[in-house]
Amino acid sequence: MVNVSKEGEVYLCEICGNVVAVKVVGGGELVCCGQPMTLQKKG
Repeated sequence: MVNVSKEGEVYLCEICGNVVAVKVVGGGELVCCGQPMTLQKKG
């Protein structure tokens, strides 16, 4: 499980291709299409 830890991190859904950039860290895990999103770039 990858938890959001820094502003600026970028996450990718490997199923549908959604990309999420973290603006505010709230903790927890980003999930899309029923699976955890993959960290692509550290903030």
